[in-house]
Amino acid sequence: MQKRLNIRISGLGGQGAVTSAHLLAMAANKDGKFAISNPFFGAEKRMAPAESYARIGSERIYDRGEIVYPEVIMVYHPQVITMGKSYTMPFYSGIKRDGLVIINCSEPLLSQDDVKTLEDLNVGVFYIDATKVALEVAGTELSSNMAMIGALAGITKVVTLQALDLAIQDRFGKKYVASGGTATLDEAIKKKFAKKEQLLAKNMATVTKAYEMGAVWAETHASLVAS
Repeated sequence: MQKRLNIRISGLGGQGAVTSAHLLAMAANKDGKFAISNPFFGAEKRMAPAESYARIGSERIYDRGEIVYPEVIMVYHPQVITMGKSYTMPFYSGIKRDGLVIINCSEPLLSQDDVKTLEDLNVGVFYIDATKVALEVAGTELSSNMAMIGALAGITKVVTLQALDLAIQDRFGKKYVASGGTATLDEAIKKKFAKKEQLLAKNMATVTKAYEMGAVWAETHASLVAS
């Protein structure tokens, strides 16, 4: 893995963007790496813009706050692109050369100008219908964020599946205290499953499925973010 990977997650309230960044940081720590995650959002309500950041590296990380120049951008909802529901416009602003964009959508959304801009920067764009994967595997769209972090791990190998499993167990299987809307979302997810073990198993199955999809795609896109 390169010395550091900066990940910017753009979504809408209720999609688990904040939880995703925290899980990625937790997983990185399980892998023996250094990591910091932090959220950025205005009104804590569903469908309002929400952004979060994860920094993962092989050396201690001191800076926090907004990631202006990410190697990876993850888009959790098409409206981030089609309706400009993002704190960063255009949504790919600051993306580094040879970077990666992962979009939760079943079909291409980018304009020809946006496609050319990203191609000129040699940025890989991976479309995955994370919501469909979540519904098929976990039975709820609330696990869409699990599919997204699975896809990221499958492509970049920034964290291992084993570490993600441990992070998910820590987050949902133990008494983790979250605040505000994040706590509300966690509780909503828990209520979707009758047993905690089922929650853990289905979330991890969703992560694994998307990981495999991302890994297959990455095999044919050699110029992406290196592991």
